[in-house]
Amino acid sequence: MSVRPDGRAPADLRPVVLERGANPYAEGSCLIRMGGTLVHCTASVEAGVPPFRKGTGSGWVTAEYAMLPRATVERTSRERNGPGGRTQEIQRLIGRSLRAAMGTMAFGEFTIKVDCDVIQADGGTRTASITGGCVALADACRWLADRQGIASPFGTLVAAVSVGVVDGESRLDLAYLEDRDAHVDANVVMLEPDRFVEVQGTGENDTFSRAQLDGLLDLAHAGITRLYALQRAALGW
Repeated sequence: MSVRPDGRAPADLRPVVLERGANPYAEGSCLIRMGGTLVHCTASVEAGVPPFRKGTGSGWVTAEYAMLPRATVERTSRERNGPGGRTQEIQRLIGRSLRAAMGTMAFGEFTIKVDCDVIQADGGTRTASITGGCVALADACRWLADRQGIASPFGTLVAAVSVGVVDGESRLDLAYLEDRDAHVDANVVMLEPDRFVEVQGTGENDTFSRAQLDGLLDLAHAGITRLYALQRAALGW
């Protein structure tokens, strides 16, 4: 067994902190830290829906993702002309994942927009955005329900984590150095307790077997189960 850069065992998550209500202005918010990755997630309730939802009486949930210029070792420029291809792909993933967590969209013609802003990046920014964004979304749904006099439209917790094969070893929750050197890596999104929303897996520098894939999915499920418990504790459920 090789030694991970931070000394963790292969099946260990990095230290995780979920600070609910981190933004006093947003209807829901969560500051999530997973090791060296720090993401500020806010959920805002806005009147109106996209054109394809107008007149239906149903709402919508969407997400935006951005990385601050000095979230990484070297400064990156702001995307002033709109999100680039990578950013669009990530925010679509976050949006799909958070919509999967909804129990119903029948909460009136409102849009819940979840903004995930990466303050510090050390791998797993998209998965941390989903896990923290879920906490923010749950609180925004509660806020909306209280004002509309309805039951919360939120349904089931959703969380995500990365897994990969590094130096021939399957590992959970890859930090940047591991993600950079991984032969195989994947992002796994699940609904509590055991439903898959999305699996994004790639043989970066090698192919992988069915047995390896099954092992990675089992590793991800175990890690995500621990994330559910942290989400529940943050939400006071």
